[in-house]
Amino acid sequence: MKEKANPDLKNLAYAPEIPGLTFRGYSGPQEHERIAAVIQHCLDADGVSEVITADDIARRFTHMQNFNPTQDVLLAEIYGDLIGYVQMNWLRESNGDVIFRHRGCVLPEWRRKGIGSTLLLYTEDHLKGLAHHAPKSGLRFFEDALADTESDKQALLKRAGYQPARYFIEMVRPLDADIPEIELPEGLEIRPVNPDQYRTVFEAADEAFQDHWGHVPGTDSEYQWWIESPDFQPERWKVAWDNGQVAGMVLNYINAEENERFNRKRCYTEDISVRRPWRRRGLARSLLAQSLQMFKDEGMEEAALGVDTDNPSGALGLYENLGFQNIKLWTAYRKPMV
Repeated sequence: MKEKANPDLKNLAYAPEIPGLTFRGYSGPQEHERIAAVIQHCLDADGVSEVITADDIARRFTHMQNFNPTQDVLLAEIYGDLIGYVQMNWLRESNGDVIFRHRGCVLPEWRRKGIGSTLLLYTEDHLKGLAHHAPKSGLRFFEDALADTESDKQALLKRAGYQPARYFIEMVRPLDADIPEIELPEGLEIRPVNPDQYRTVFEAADEAFQDHWGHVPGTDSEYQWWIESPDFQPERWKVAWDNGQVAGMVLNYINAEENERFNRKRCYTEDISVRRPWRRRGLARSLLAQSLQMFKDEGMEEAALGVDTDNPSGALGLYENLGFQNIKLWTAYRKPMV
């Protein structure tokens, strides 16, 4: 039986009195282009150099955990034109805490009019309803993550009682600088990854990240999201094997749409991880250096990655040592659910 979309919500009691303003639920895939366009407009206005497409929205809405778009999306319109949106879901972290996450935005010309506050009030109320379906143990938090350039939304969250919970840095390294040659630790080798090994790599990465802040155990749905992404480029991966076991990896990719939109030649060295038995031997350093050289040979001009500033493995120091520099700060904001 097909689930009904959220009803017309134009009469929300706490919504501002703006001519033509209505709120409603998601009605189907025909919404994806409009949602992507609103998000892209917001990203551009807020100085976040990312690209979002309708296909990205489709993958997100299909595979996100504990999420039903017909129930967990709210759209804001002015006389039928989409000007804001928010999506909501919950996740249980490896430490047992339950995170009620929301992501959304309002077009710049419609900010500071009470629309963002309305979306946030509805979001928190809706997520409290979802909490009845979540595990009862562990702490509970609302969460959103923002770049340091998203000042309007930062102010909105802070007014609503959100506080910084964790900081992440976006880093970039020019590839015209010298790249060190670093051998793999003895007994390890880099081999191509065959399709029948994709799941093995996914599970190895999930295991390696399980002691990191905010880790959520991988699921079949997340695996499908991963392999359907345009960033899934196994031909560029650097995966180190110890016989039949994955020791560590860098899951490299190039986002061609971003490079075209922002007129750059950037590559990404992401999902850098080493499983516990192979740590403290220089494996991540070797894999990362070999990734940088590979991309330089491909004609890329800069490499980028993201890192938790309090990463327990000392990753930030490693990246700085290899020439990566900070270009943007991201903050995970949280608020206890009461």
